[in-house]
Amino acid sequence: MRFHRSRYRPRVWAAAVLVATASLITPSLTPQAGAAEGAVVAAQVLAGGEDDGADCAVPNPGSPTASSMLPDPFKKLNGTRISAKGDWRCRRAEISQLAQRSVYGQKPAKPAGVTGTVSASSITVNVTDQGKSASFSASVSLPSGSGPFPAVIVFGGLGADTATIKASGVAVINYDPYSVGKEGTARNNKQGAFYSVYGSSSSTGLLMAWSWGVSRIIDVIEQSGGNILKASATGVTGCSRFGKGAIVAGAFDQRVALTMPIESGSGGVPILRGIPGESGSQPLSSAYSEQPWLGDAFSSYTGNPNSLPVDTHEILGMVAPRGLFVMENPYVDWLAARSGSVAALGGAEIYKALGAGSNITYWSDVQDGTHCAVRSEWKTPLQQNLQKFLLGTGNGSGVFRIAPSKSGNLSSWRDWQTPTLTDGGGGNGGDPGGDPGGGTGGNPGGDPGGGGTNGTCTAAYRNVNSWPGGFQGEVTVRNNGTSTLNGWTVGLNLASGQSISSLWDGVNTGTSGSVTVRNSSYNGTLAANGTATFGFTATGNSTPAPGNLTCKSP
Repeated sequence: MRFHRSRYRPRVWAAAVLVATASLITPSLTPQAGAAEGAVVAAQVLAGGEDDGADCAVPNPGSPTASSMLPDPFKKLNGTRISAKGDWRCRRAEISQLAQRSVYGQKPAKPAGVTGTVSASSITVNVTDQGKSASFSASVSLPSGSGPFPAVIVFGGLGADTATIKASGVAVINYDPYSVGKEGTARNNKQGAFYSVYGSSSSTGLLMAWSWGVSRIIDVIEQSGGNILKASATGVTGCSRFGKGAIVAGAFDQRVALTMPIESGSGGVPILRGIPGESGSQPLSSAYSEQPWLGDAFSSYTGNPNSLPVDTHEILGMVAPRGLFVMENPYVDWLAARSGSVAALGGAEIYKALGAGSNITYWSDVQDGTHCAVRSEWKTPLQQNLQKFLLGTGNGSGVFRIAPSKSGNLSSWRDWQTPTLTDGGGGNGGDPGGDPGGGTGGNPGGDPGGGGTNGTCTAAYRNVNSWPGGFQGEVTVRNNGTSTLNGWTVGLNLASGQSISSLWDGVNTGTSGSVTVRNSSYNGTLAANGTATFGFTATGNSTPAPGNLTCKSP
């Protein structure tokens, strides 16, 4: 048996799928690729189309098994785990169908007819499908210079730093999502362009309807000939409820080159399983009932998210290997930033497995607690992401800046390990060391912190990234013995003024001075020559690097 798939969803020709898959799993996505990497991603979004896994056979998953742990994103519905990067295409299709079925509602395939116009000031969209029609429009604001320009679709005009976007040479498309799916309506009487076509009683929620609207805007840009806007260089962003919409838009349309949700809160980036246990966060029942954002089917999970077959770390992973910049506010408890950091750390594992760890950035370490404020801390990473993924001129590497007050621990939420996926030719893909924030790049100096050993295991440190007043580090543990290692403990010394603010994939004792880190439950068993990693962010100067590393097995 297979999931019900929309009868309107076209199948993709096999040859096109092979080309798209090859481009999406290109193992050369490293920071060293610089501007070329952004150009590769930009080319991929057109090659893959809106959904390059539309032809994948998705088996019926049966009744989900409740678990407080985050679902294994690498475990297929048939119970086996993917082993190659090429397997991700259809695994992603499984996640997509699970998410549509349980969280958002169905996103129909491209309508039978989509027409429209693109000018220097506006975009018009006309849709016909199933004998029904609807229209909506969006305004365009071009930067100075001559086009064609990349563009960022801004949901609702709230919270986005449009001044920096335009100053970077990127156009702004002001998208009113309410024209596609209105708020303030009953679930059995939804209104807007989407529901004019697919029915006011559609079980699809507003977030997916808004995502559909973004896809139709991209359709029109593609058809326009590229004289004003570049279809291969489109980003999406929005804050609060529009941040929820931005992440859904980026996850469910692979033509979106850069996805930038801001302070999205419950129903957005934060893991759904974490909401009930995060003090002050908006309850899932409230997120479901406040507006028909989520699909009707989600009603059965508001009180038991552990029964969900997916969670938002996998939704973030659906964006991979394309650009993803998640911005969160740690001062407003309602926004569930701690659960958001766990989702980003989990999603980063998918990026890492695909060899694209440098393409995800997470930033909640900010000074201003005003909801949807334009923040100075986000300006530089915003510019870097625009340059890398839309302009094709930058080589910035992703970084994780997690606010200490809202630092989640991925280790306590997963019982699965991140696989080392082979390339299409059978090679060893990904970054076997693991890299939730900086990818395969970081400090090209190799091992500034030195390493330690007791004859059984070794520990080596590298500086992934640094900024004024803080840095991100990573330690790789290697079993240099000839038999399996069951458990490890690493000791390292932090310099005066350095203090660990967040740590993942390990359990630390102490945060400053002499610190010990032992393995998590899922990464303590290492085969001969096998490796595991843990990462952390810290306050203080990155030099001198944490040193005097030791490694021992219990």
